[in-house]
Amino acid sequence: MKFEPKWIAWEITRRCNLKCVHCRSASELEVKGHPDFSLAEAKRVLDDIHSYADPVMVLSGGEPLLRPDVFDIAAYGTGLGMRMCLATNGTLVNEEICGKIKEAGIKMVSLSLDGSTPEVHDNFRNQKGAFEGTMNAIRLFNEHGIPFLINSSFTQRNKDEAPKIYRLVKRLNASAWYLFMIVPTGRGEEIMAELIPESEYEDMLNWHYDMEKEEDELLVRPTCAPQYYRLVLQRSKKEGERFKRRSLKFSTGGSKGCLAGQLICLIDVDGNVLPCSYFPKSAGNIREQSFKDIWENSKLFLELRDFKGYKDNCGRCEYVNVCGGCRARAYAMTGDYLAQEPFCSYQPGT
Repeated sequence: MKFEPKWIAWEITRRCNLKCVHCRSASELEVKGHPDFSLAEAKRVLDDIHSYADPVMVLSGGEPLLRPDVFDIAAYGTGLGMRMCLATNGTLVNEEICGKIKEAGIKMVSLSLDGSTPEVHDNFRNQKGAFEGTMNAIRLFNEHGIPFLINSSFTQRNKDEAPKIYRLVKRLNASAWYLFMIVPTGRGEEIMAELIPESEYEDMLNWHYDMEKEEDELLVRPTCAPQYYRLVLQRSKKEGERFKRRSLKFSTGGSKGCLAGQLICLIDVDGNVLPCSYFPKSAGNIREQSFKDIWENSKLFLELRDFKGYKDNCGRCEYVNVCGGCRARAYAMTGDYLAQEPFCSYQPGT
């Protein structure tokens, strides 16, 4: 496996107008101790990354639309020839924003939808009207010809919504639907009791397999569920059939489960380079080192790429090269990012 940065999420602000139960960011419009960096620094970071690699760059947050210069950042990256994307909760999207998205050359927008009804989604987002805001953004994106994908995060409170959200997304003209299995981080640390239990975890993945096998239009992927790649191999072999899995041109390009620090990473608002959006451990800081130096020489990243160093079941597993276990979940729940995936019930060799 060649370890090239294919996809970078960039937290350009920690400010947000929502208080989602699972989020690592701040539910404040002014964040003390983690100020937004300047436009000049944003350009420097893009220049640094572009001099080394050609990843998809996702401007994220917090809520990136709270930055008045978000489109200046996007346009600068587009001018360098980079593939710039935007991750928003959708509640601030209007006609003017749509025009600026297109003008800045943003290639894809991701939105979150965690329920098929306002009651479920607004409960998850801790904000009345959040569902209406997301649906309004989707309407506007369709009217303006802006490609978008939808992310859905699941805990105990909304796990039964998965088939309903899938059917809704099918009607919305989305480019893709990503089913996220929550990793406890940020305020997510407070929802350990809400996590879908291990006994039900694989049931959701089997449902996804059956759904994906029949899906011929929409790109669908479970995310933060690396054992799905093991399950696909097991079931396709057992059932004697393989289905062609569709790919999105703005995805990671990887055909493996956990890609943290291998093909993807997150740069937070303070300049720390983290393995992924759910892995709160820094590999280095772009204010002190080049991105290339961090990517190629970080001890953390090098350990994540050494699959032989994984412990217990993951270290013994014949599927480690296609799964790898969620390193962020292992870190959150055990304190050891090389430990076995806490929510995988598979026993190696069986």
